[in-house]
Amino acid sequence: MTAALGVYVHWPFCVTKCPYCDFNSHVRERVDQTAWRAALLADLAHEAALTPGHTVASLFFGGGTPSLMPPATIAAIIEAVRNHWPTTDDLEITVEANPSSVEAARFAELAAAGVNRLSLGLQALDDPALRFLGRPHSLREGLAALDAAQVHFGRVSFDLIYARPGQSPDDWRVELTRALGFGTTHLSLYQLTIEPQTRFAELHRRGDLAMPDEDTALALWQITQEATHAAGLPRYEVSNHARPGHESRHNLGYWRSEDYIGVGPGAHGRRGMCATVRQRKPEAWLDAVNAAGHGLEQEIILSPAERMGEALMMGLRLSEGIDLHRLAALLGENSVRGASMTRRSRNSWRWDMLRSMRAHYASRKPACRSSTPSCRVWCADGLFPRFTGR
Repeated sequence: MTAALGVYVHWPFCVTKCPYCDFNSHVRERVDQTAWRAALLADLAHEAALTPGHTVASLFFGGGTPSLMPPATIAAIIEAVRNHWPTTDDLEITVEANPSSVEAARFAELAAAGVNRLSLGLQALDDPALRFLGRPHSLREGLAALDAAQVHFGRVSFDLIYARPGQSPDDWRVELTRALGFGTTHLSLYQLTIEPQTRFAELHRRGDLAMPDEDTALALWQITQEATHAAGLPRYEVSNHARPGHESRHNLGYWRSEDYIGVGPGAHGRRGMCATVRQRKPEAWLDAVNAAGHGLEQEIILSPAERMGEALMMGLRLSEGIDLHRLAALLGENSVRGASMTRRSRNSWRWDMLRSMRAHYASRKPACRSSTPSCRVWCADGLFPRFTGR
């Protein structure tokens, strides 16, 4: 039986840079599409040669705005994945998209290329909020794109950002109720956070952006849990909600510590105990691929304690919790010695491990600062990583 593998492809370009966004995204007047297609295929081939014995279960195009990629490039990457590895019969292929009319016009071509899941960045359901968030689409465009997505793709998810300045619990309840009425089977619901080196961070530093207090944020979160559960889309991860069976298979691979490869600028990957890091700047990554046939900047061999730390922190985000038997299969029985302990000693071991993890990660720079929207880990933030993903 071959091991499951996820494939992440990063497209770093956007039409505009949103004021809350600290992803590895860039605005460029011109992109050499032919050069980028060839480079992504070369970077992918390099990883394929290093990951025999795997079956690809998911392919995720993230960014940036990957729906700006020519559909022919996406089709070529899908074909290459199928040629490099065996794939599951129900291979999940996701593309992130912004709901502009230009991108929505490509949905039929993306579906024809093999994309079967779309993640749409709606972010809000009223025009003033969209303008505040720096989104280039209107509500009318967003809803039209959602309608088009549901016509062309079997699975559709969309994002909303809440806990915005001035947003009351009643405001959010109305917006969320409307969102739940659209009939999608997956929602990603994120509280607005102030990320370093963003426009919002500067406004917040100057006192020009007042965020909700903790009591309000908690009330909004409680409304989120109650409403999504009542609608049949319970929380399966901190910020992600789905009907049972419609969870993001690709993101579950991250949270369950399965292997994944990342190609494209700034993408991270995990090959067993090896962490991979690509060149972050688009031009530096492209130069590296042209020179060496891949965009790798680092390959880091992780210790069992480091890999265990990642597995625990990611797994604790899931409602299903952590499967010690899965960790034992990943790291070996000796590394997961709590699996055979008594309940009392196992609980003591868990807390010792968590305290060690916290001390370890707080004492150094983040082990994984990924541009992958589906896997952003800042270990120094404390016990839990901060995650943003669709």
